[in-house]
Amino acid sequence: GAEELELLERLLGLPGGNKYGVQGERKVPVLQTNNGPGLTGLMTIAAHLVRQARKEQLLGSTAEEKAVVQQWLEYRVTRVNGGSSKEDTRTILKDLNVHLEDKVYLAGNIFTLADILMYYGLHHIMVDLTVQEKEKYLNVSRWFNHIQHYPGVRQHLSNVVFIKNRLYTNAH
Repeated sequence: GAEELELLERLLGLPGGNKYGVQGERKVPVLQTNNGPGLTGLMTIAAHLVRQARKEQLLGSTAEEKAVVQQWLEYRVTRVNGGSSKEDTRTILKDLNVHLEDKVYLAGNIFTLADILMYYGLHHIMVDLTVQEKEKYLNVSRWFNHIQHYPGVRQHLSNVVFIKNRLYTNAH
C-alpha cells in the first residue's frame, strides 16, 4: 500500500515527503496530513494524490468513466489485495482477461488511476507467471505490457518479459 502510493506520487510528479503508515491487521494505508485527521485507504489516498497533482482526468472524464474507474479501484482493493490463493489469482486473471478483450485500458480507451493501481497490484503475480500462463491470459498480458511501458509507471519495478512470438513453429 504505502510503497504503491510513493510510486504513484512520483508518477504524478508530486514532491513526495508524505508520511504513510498502516493500520490494522489488513495493513490499510494511512496518510498523515498536517491539518486534521489522516486519510485512510488506498483508493481515498490515491484519489487525493491525483487531485493534488491536478490530474483529475486519471479519475475519468465522464460520469460513466468515473464509475468504471471507481469499480476497478474497488475490485483492486477487495479482490486483488484480498486474494491470496492460487484460485483467487486465477479468478482475478480470468475476470480481467474477459474485461480487456475489447479494451485498451480498464476504463475503455483512456489511461486511468485504475490501470496504474491494478498494474502495481498485479506486478508480483505477473512476475511469477509462466510463458504458458501469460499466453492463456493474453488480454491481461497485452494490457500489462502496455501499462509497464507507459511513461513513468514502472519505475524501479522489474520489467516483466512477454514473448511475442510462438516458441515452436511448424517450420523445419
